[in-house]
Amino acid sequence: MALGVNGEETSNDPVGPFQKSQATNNMAVRSDENEEEEEEDDGEDDEPRLKYASLTKSQGPVYRNGDATSAFLVAGDKMIIGTHNGNIHVLQLPSFQSLRSYRPHSASITGVSISPFPPPLPTVKSEVLSRASAEPRSLPVRTPALQDAVSPSVKSPRQLNVPATPANSIHIGTSSIDGNVCVSSLIDSKDVLLRNFGRPIQAVAISPEYKNDRSYISGGLAGNLVLTTGGRPGTSSTSNITGGAAATASGWLGTIGLATNNGNDTVLHSGEGSISAIKWSLSGNYIVWVNEQGIKIMRSNLHLESSETDFAWKRISHIDRPSLPGWEEMAGLWKARLDWIDEDGLEIDDEDSAVFDLSEVKNGGATSISSTDVPSAKPAAESKRVEKLMVGWGGTIWIINVQPGGTGAGKDGGERKIGLVEIVTILRTDCIISGVSLYTPKLLLILAYVTPEDNQKKRDSNPQQDTPRRGVHRRQNALQPEMRIIDIATKEEVCVADTLRVSRYQSLSATDYHLGVLPLVKSSTKVITQRGALEVIGGIGGGLWDVTRDATMYPTRLFSSAASVRSSGSNSDLQSGKSTAGLTADINVATFRGQGAHPDIMTRGMKIFIQSPYDCVLATKPTVGDHLSWLEVHEKYEEAWNLIDVHPEAVSSIPEKVTDSSPGTPTKAQASLVDFFADDSSQTTSSQTRNFNSQAEKEKRRLGEKWLHQLVKNRDWTRAGQVAGKTLGTSSSWEHWVWVFAEANKFKEITPYIPTVQLQPPLPSSIYEVILGHYISHDRPRLNEVLEIWPPELFEVRTVIARIEGKLKVGDVREDTTEDGVVGKDWRMLMNSLAKLYLADGRAKDALRCYIKLQDADAAMRLIGDYRLVEAISDDLPGLILLRISKEQQKSAPLTELEEASIEPIRLLVDEAHHGTVRPDTVIAQLENRAGMLPYLFFYLRALWNGDTYTAPTSPDPEHPSPKSVNLAATEGKSLVNDHADLAVSLFAEYDRTLFFTFLKSSQSYTLENASTICDSRQYIPELVYLLAKEGRTKKALSIIIDNIADVSQAIAFAKEQDDPDLWDDLLDYSMNKPSFIRGLLEEVGTSINPITLVRRIPEGLEIEGLRQGLSRMIREYELQDSISEGVACVLRGEVVMGMKTLRTGQKRGVKFDIVHQARPASRHSNINHKHPKERPKVIKPGHCAGCGDAFFEDAIVTVTEKQTLVGYPCAHIFHLSCLLTYTTENNDLPDDEGDTPSTRDGSIGPKIRHASQLKGKIGGCPVNVHKEEKA
Repeated sequence: MALGVNGEETSNDPVGPFQKSQATNNMAVRSDENEEEEEEDDGEDDEPRLKYASLTKSQGPVYRNGDATSAFLVAGDKMIIGTHNGNIHVLQLPSFQSLRSYRPHSASITGVSISPFPPPLPTVKSEVLSRASAEPRSLPVRTPALQDAVSPSVKSPRQLNVPATPANSIHIGTSSIDGNVCVSSLIDSKDVLLRNFGRPIQAVAISPEYKNDRSYISGGLAGNLVLTTGGRPGTSSTSNITGGAAATASGWLGTIGLATNNGNDTVLHSGEGSISAIKWSLSGNYIVWVNEQGIKIMRSNLHLESSETDFAWKRISHIDRPSLPGWEEMAGLWKARLDWIDEDGLEIDDEDSAVFDLSEVKNGGATSISSTDVPSAKPAAESKRVEKLMVGWGGTIWIINVQPGGTGAGKDGGERKIGLVEIVTILRTDCIISGVSLYTPKLLLILAYVTPEDNQKKRDSNPQQDTPRRGVHRRQNALQPEMRIIDIATKEEVCVADTLRVSRYQSLSATDYHLGVLPLVKSSTKVITQRGALEVIGGIGGGLWDVTRDATMYPTRLFSSAASVRSSGSNSDLQSGKSTAGLTADINVATFRGQGAHPDIMTRGMKIFIQSPYDCVLATKPTVGDHLSWLEVHEKYEEAWNLIDVHPEAVSSIPEKVTDSSPGTPTKAQASLVDFFADDSSQTTSSQTRNFNSQAEKEKRRLGEKWLHQLVKNRDWTRAGQVAGKTLGTSSSWEHWVWVFAEANKFKEITPYIPTVQLQPPLPSSIYEVILGHYISHDRPRLNEVLEIWPPELFEVRTVIARIEGKLKVGDVREDTTEDGVVGKDWRMLMNSLAKLYLADGRAKDALRCYIKLQDADAAMRLIGDYRLVEAISDDLPGLILLRISKEQQKSAPLTELEEASIEPIRLLVDEAHHGTVRPDTVIAQLENRAGMLPYLFFYLRALWNGDTYTAPTSPDPEHPSPKSVNLAATEGKSLVNDHADLAVSLFAEYDRTLFFTFLKSSQSYTLENASTICDSRQYIPELVYLLAKEGRTKKALSIIIDNIADVSQAIAFAKEQDDPDLWDDLLDYSMNKPSFIRGLLEEVGTSINPITLVRRIPEGLEIEGLRQGLSRMIREYELQDSISEGVACVLRGEVVMGMKTLRTGQKRGVKFDIVHQARPASRHSNINHKHPKERPKVIKPGHCAGCGDAFFEDAIVTVTEKQTLVGYPCAHIFHLSCLLTYTTENNDLPDDEGDTPSTRDGSIGPKIRHASQLKGKIGGCPVNVHKEEKA
């Protein structure tokens, strides 16, 4: 469907293409406003598949001197344009910098071909760029022969030499109606061939390996498919198949070896009418051409195995033209459009793409889909070998698969096939095909030439589209071209056709339009990087490319981030000056910086170029920014908001309005070839911190406001509340929308999403207070929930407290009112909310009173434990204890249940008793005289006695307190219970007999008479016996044991415990008339009483069962006791003997003592030599040495050096130490006396220790007595 055709004649100025809605197409303004509105209404629900931009101004030099384009080719980073004046313009993409312009022909150019195809992408090396930038500007060099062949009226402009980079190392072949074919190198102006075929040439295809084999194929009106090989560069020659004299002479001279190398022509096919198109396949294995009879495919001479050399230039298949009306006359006039498809370079089908599918986007919205994700009808191994061909001819489209041949089957078994051609689909359209290609694996892209007759037929088939035009009507020879997208499977258009508005379309034919496609380049991996200005080189020589990758076909990009196209450049990289590539890059960037690339050409994905004689239009897939704009215009605010949330870069990529009056200047810092050839699916944008003031966040808030307005307008308050929580970000917007909801009484819808953290500036507290006030009056359950979520800092707590207290005072909400069948439901909720607010206001005691009224034990106990509030409620301890106990439980619950329910407050009171906060007197006073509280008083006293204190839940181990703390608490608790011992006795006897007996044994504070009375009344016999024994009434106690218990073992144990002989007599007296007691005494009394006495007291004639056994046991026990006694006595005797021996030995041992002498002049004793003593005295006198006979004097006149140690014995014998040693041994080598060593005078202890060790063992008993004993 056309978007409107302007019937007026247009000027020479080119105008841009036109899309189907004003939101997505700003290229032109329609003059008919009513028609525009109608068209917008028709297409407002369909988002355009493509967006268009005019590139006419970027091709300004092409249209110089009124020239118009006649041939067009785009590949790699080059755009090659042929004109009707015979000029060739080679432009660098994306900057549209003119690399080279020359005029190889004198008439219209009909075809353009390059080798290799597709050309390698730029891989610029720094040293190459440096050499290229250093070369002086000069005119291209022409050889004389070629100069003569070119019209002399055309002058070549001054231009830079093209750098010899791999991307620029291509050959360009052109054909013209002047009968010439020209093949020229882009980088070497001398490498050029011009060959004349004598008839107009309509198509040329140079070999993908032209650099090596110097061959190309051409064809035209003559109907010959000619293979030309060889030729001398820089020369002009005539084909040897023209039949002219020159050709004949060249052939004759060649036979004798005198001809120059002007090349050789071979006719591969002829005789089926003019040839309109020729093209090599991407692999170079096949050649397709179209003549008036149909489509032909042959095998080339490239990539043949040794066994397949005969297949070269052999035709594989022929497809007849359609046998439809008009084809006979128009087959030679309609130009066939051929396109070998690079399936890896297609866009992704919408159902397989995640570009705008927000539910599938992960990791910040960057999704990469590799080429293997594209669905294929054939297995991967087979699809790699199959080449897909698109042919558009007339109104018919063929989709053909060409694959290598194999061994035949059936009657052709064993015969090897050249190849196999399969027609996949044939589509017939209502237009003439001016260009065809694949857009996605499932969608077909058609440049349709529509004639008035075709348009009328279309209108007749769809009367609703026949809208009369206003204004002046002129006769039209042709209509505006259309871009159509067709589903291959259904063979129907997937969207409304886009009408392209081009200049002078009325006079143009189908052959005047050309469609060129640059496939997208897919990366194998995602690369996240931040790039600077060095990476955006897009001038002469292209951008920076990874030189380590294979650049022959479609190499992986070195830079795959979109960050640089939005950055302001990296000044540090440009200013460093350390890189030669950086210097060269600066020169190249300066070359085209002022010219700039059109912003739409820098978008990623497939680039579709539509070329007419006077215009160039670029079609690309809409960017995420385009999608965002379309969504906003069509009020799809939810999708727009979600799109920005996942793709924040969409905001910065929103397209600005671009008119055709000026060349597009990118808003990006610099454009690069890397971005030009990048594809969306393989890109990962640089991560950006989403701050509050970022452009994306601001746009989200703006769209969120619109979204909210839309929902409120539709009365969808629930969804509006959810959206408000997602989209609103400022306090002013929140305040506005909360009041909007409040005025509509939609508190429930907005409350869950109101911010619970303070904004900057903060929201007014009145916002929150109004909402809380509403819930106080109308929704108390929700009030509790909100107070749990909202921090008290958001509102004035006391204002809300006053509101609740007022509500309770009014009386319409009471403890006995019924709501929803529950008594006191709202009252409890208001009290609970009030308690929370009291806590928030620091009024813990008031909060505790609320919880006690609510009987919320958990909250009350937690509050008491955290704030130590027991003292605050010490006047109502029964209420504290009964927190978890209902009235029904008090009446009928067993003691264990009551204990479990009250254990926590009981332990808390015990803990407070230890701290002295709430004394036991206070607890007893409130519980003792209150009905039904005695069990709890018992629990309290028992816990106090056992030391069961309260442990806060926040303590390190509340379940297992330390034993030391438990023992300490128990000790202190016992002393507290002893102060109320009689009360404890009565309660323990009532509720815990075991504890009662333990208390009787442990405590000395209770009254014995009271305890005995209790035991007697309750028939607690063991306890009564214990008390009677404690009072000294052992006979009565024994009598109770015998009469009431009749347990001889207990009676014997009691008698043994008292150890009273009279008690044993009483036991015997009580037992004599009881045979069982007598037997028990015989068996168990042991040695406690005389067995003879026991036996004698047994009455004669009394029959005692088991008497023999009793006596035997008693006798054995006595024998055992006697044996043990003898053994013990023997052991004692041995120990006594050893003790006596030790005593005697000790008594015999001498005692060493020192005598302190005063220094005196030397005397007669000075010459005494103790190592040679005198003879032993015959009579030992008192006071004399028993060894030498010398007397001891207290003031003996000796020198300091003659001090002697004395050794005395219990027998009164005293020796000089030296005399003692000589008395017992004949060894003259005696140790020196310790007093004689100089070291002793120095106070050293070492010599003393050595001296003592030497003397040990030599000093035993008195040697005099030993000598006497030996003689005796």
